[in-house]
Amino acid sequence: MNKKESPFQMKGKGATVGAVICVAAVIAIMGVYTFKNYQKNLEEQLAKSEEMERALNEESEQANTEDIVLPEIEKEEPEPEVEEEDSADDTSTPAETTNENVSTSGNSASSAAFTEDSLLDWPASGNILINYSMDQTTYFTTLDQYRYNPALIISGEEAEPIYAAAAGTVKSIDQLAQTGITVTLDMGNGYEATYGQLQELPISEGQYLAKGDLIGYLSQPTKYYSLEGTNLYFEVRKDGESVNPMDYME
Repeated sequence: MNKKESPFQMKGKGATVGAVICVAAVIAIMGVYTFKNYQKNLEEQLAKSEEMERALNEESEQANTEDIVLPEIEKEEPEPEVEEEDSADDTSTPAETTNENVSTSGNSASSAAFTEDSLLDWPASGNILINYSMDQTTYFTTLDQYRYNPALIISGEEAEPIYAAAAGTVKSIDQLAQTGITVTLDMGNGYEATYGQLQELPISEGQYLAKGDLIGYLSQPTKYYSLEGTNLYFEVRKDGESVNPMDYME
């Protein structure tokens, strides 16, 4: 036979049950609160991640844009107009206004009458570096090749004065790639003498020079004769054909 529970015992059980319910309620409330906080933190983290991802994408796009450098379009500037100058100005060279060796007698080209029996003075102080050779080729050191040579290549000193080997009228003064400043004298009867690798000419075209008059001074050699050294290019022609200058020297 079961004993009846006392009111005190029943009251104690009720309190226990109530306490358990309260604890369960507190746990439930805390669980709900914790879940809401977790959900809120998760949403905030997701939002921050999306914001960071957008920022990274924007920086990447900006970097890609900065890396692309468009070439500048150069504007074509109009070429300056070049005024035509007289041919006499193109061939002019620095000249001294006075020189004792330049003939001022006023003789014309008819005064020059070079013939096959005439003799030439030696035009420079040095030895022959490359001889006249039109029947066979001769070796050019600077060019490192064999070529025909229509002139005498005579060694000399830079700034050495060069005098007319025979009387003649200045036919032309030219600036040539191979022989630099080059003077051609008309010696008459179809004979011409050409002097190359010059500088500081005290003469002008059309001027008559007596034998021994100053033509100019030796310059540094052009790139065609850089290994040969300072030299005078001396060529003689008869009716336009090159002849050996040595045939007209003692």
